[in-house]
Amino acid sequence: MTTPSTDLADLRKSYERAELSEDASASNPLDQFTKWLDEAIASKVPEPNAMTLATVASNLRPSTRVVLIKGYDERGIVWYTNYDSRKGHELAGNPFAALQFHWVELERVVRIEGRVEKVSDEESDAYYASRPLDSRIGAWASPQSQVIPNRTVLVTNAAKFGAQFMLNPPRPPHWGGYRLVPDQWQFWQGRRSRLHDRLRYSLQGGSWVRERLAP
Repeated sequence: MTTPSTDLADLRKSYERAELSEDASASNPLDQFTKWLDEAIASKVPEPNAMTLATVASNLRPSTRVVLIKGYDERGIVWYTNYDSRKGHELAGNPFAALQFHWVELERVVRIEGRVEKVSDEESDAYYASRPLDSRIGAWASPQSQVIPNRTVLVTNAAKFGAQFMLNPPRPPHWGGYRLVPDQWQFWQGRRSRLHDRLRYSLQGGSWVRERLAP
């Protein structure tokens, strides 16, 4: 077995930046998320919009990947991707998923669970049109999650579709947005001695119920 240069068992950090109390938190999870996301952006943490997406395949094997939040409101959390990717196939078979934001510098984690649905074609068209040209071409060029022999395939595809569509590539039929409709949120704030603050919001009877969980 390879021995790392640093003893992993000795890697520890004392969390002391902030606290999360019931009195200071919002009664609605969306408001609490907005507050923390705004603070993450203002603090200039690296990629505050990056979130881990977890899905489960029909064979019950879970998988994760990092995607970028592109919008949110009372309907849910939105991101865009290739519908033919592994996550797209897994969501087609099992539409429940989980998201996680980890803002390391703020010692904060947000976890969100719920059902996933595709956004409307109009929403996907509008976002696709707002992307840089090379990103729009890239959506055509990459057969996401499929095995390819080498990088040349991607470069060749990008050149081909760039020549075909020029400055106005249409949105690919296999590319668009998803929206996770939350039924549970968790907000985790690191505290000293591993006695972290952890608040869960669960949707019960159309209303959000806030509870403290042991860390």
